[in-house]
Amino acid sequence: MFEYCSDPDTLSTLNWFSCYLTNGAHFRFYQSFLTVFALLAVTAPISLAFGFAAAAASRSHVAPLRWVGKGYTAMVRGVPDIVFFLFFVLVLDQGIEYLRHIVTCPDWDEPIRQGANFLVCDAARTPQSTSPQWVHEVYNFALAVFTYAIVFGAFCGNVLFGAMRAVPRAQLETAEAYGMTRRQTFWRILVPQMWIYALPGLSNIWMILIKATPLLFLLGIEDVVYWARELGGSRSGAYQYPHPDWRFWYFLGLLVFYLSFTRVSEIVLARLTRKLSHGQATMAGEDMRKAAA
Repeated sequence: MFEYCSDPDTLSTLNWFSCYLTNGAHFRFYQSFLTVFALLAVTAPISLAFGFAAAAASRSHVAPLRWVGKGYTAMVRGVPDIVFFLFFVLVLDQGIEYLRHIVTCPDWDEPIRQGANFLVCDAARTPQSTSPQWVHEVYNFALAVFTYAIVFGAFCGNVLFGAMRAVPRAQLETAEAYGMTRRQTFWRILVPQMWIYALPGLSNIWMILIKATPLLFLLGIEDVVYWARELGGSRSGAYQYPHPDWRFWYFLGLLVFYLSFTRVSEIVLARLTRKLSHGQATMAGEDMRKAAA
């Protein structure tokens, strides 16, 4: 990055580190933090949407919808995350290629399953080998978002289902007595009030989601943990910037990053809880009422 970085062997310690920390590999390391933030920003609302749909389906008076909602939350929550990440992504990827294979190569006469191999025609490969690198990265990121959303959507669904049941039944009965339909009662009375009951559980899920971001490497994405391991490993004189094993310092930096991120999240969630508690018949709401009296 700097002009004096052309010959690292002649640099002083300070200049050496300034060149080392601004080389191309480190910029990819810094970009991987943006990948983590992007994953959280996209996955959180999608997971919440999946969870809301599952919770609403679990409360449905239509039996098949209720079975689907409860089956989804029970099944996904019962499978270890790492197993789900390893299995579901493979199935999803092969499912996409299989559907494309049927459409693009109808004359294919060879079996797709050949032992442990999954073979489709070249036109069905997703993405194509000739596609730009950014296409591969976007595809892998989309698979990651969908997988995270499926997993954490099940946990959100369980939390939201409990929050819906926590809303006092008397309020729902009062709404019905005033002539509101079941749909109006759901959207105008139940949904606005359930969030204060759901927020503690959703806060825990958010923290777990933050801690689960290092699983990105299982999906073929070069995340912060991948780059910390790669850059921190010992480098011999064959490299431009040789150094001993510095993985301890890189992972220590990740420790500080994740602790700082979770601390900021705790502060934001505490303020949100206080705001939602205002006027609610909860312990936090009662404390606020007594303090104002």
